[in-house]
Amino acid sequence: MRYFKLIRLYFRIGVLNELEYRANFFVQIFQTVLGLLTALGGLAVIFEHTGDLGGWRSDELLALVGVYFLVGGLIGFVIQPSMQRLMMDVRTGTLDFMLTKPEDAQFIASIRQVEMWKLVDIALGVGLLVVALARLGRVMDVAQVLGFGVALLAGAAIVYSFWLMLATLVFWFVRVDNILVIFQTMYEAGRWPVTIYPGWMQVMLTFLVPVAFAVTVPSQAVVGRLTLQTLLGALGVAALMLFVSRRFWRIGIRHYSGASA
Repeated sequence: MRYFKLIRLYFRIGVLNELEYRANFFVQIFQTVLGLLTALGGLAVIFEHTGDLGGWRSDELLALVGVYFLVGGLIGFVIQPSMQRLMMDVRTGTLDFMLTKPEDAQFIASIRQVEMWKLVDIALGVGLLVVALARLGRVMDVAQVLGFGVALLAGAAIVYSFWLMLATLVFWFVRVDNILVIFQTMYEAGRWPVTIYPGWMQVMLTFLVPVAFAVTVPSQAVVGRLTLQTLLGALGVAALMLFVSRRFWRIGIRHYSGASA
């Protein structure tokens, strides 16, 4: 229960901080609408010339875009700002204040920075999913909903672990901001199913930058394409990534020499 209390505490602090700059809300809405128009415009152009893309129909790709915004909103809501705060604290030596607290340092580092306006992206993603399901005429049963939830959680765990390992590199290289920019650029590829890309790029977007597990696999659950084998594979990769990122974090902490060292 104390971890839930910490989550609630840091969320409240994040909300109070963000409310100081309420204009960010309108900026976020503008960015979200612009991103949505770009995504839908791309779909419209493509389906003017073809009936499907890599076996995906237009309404199925609309569901994928919904997952793309949903996961992107989650990343921007807590994962990205918390990891960027971690890198800044390592550079300035202020990570000491977190390491001296009685709770797990990795957990605190993962939740202490929140950009609540990214909830707009999450809400938009959910809305797109509802519209896509209505257009597809699909009613997901309990098993499919559970499959989607598990796939989404597995994808979120994989993305979080990936971001944590990237941020942990700061213990050795101090500035790794450019690496995070590369991830953001690669995540843009998740706007489309990974199956449409060449084989080498599918491997890259699945295992090097885990866009496939974050976006395509949950989308497969929504449109009825997800197999048990794929779901179990996503869970296995998530468990492995969580374990490796935890070990990598511990090794990084041992190499930290903060302001008090």
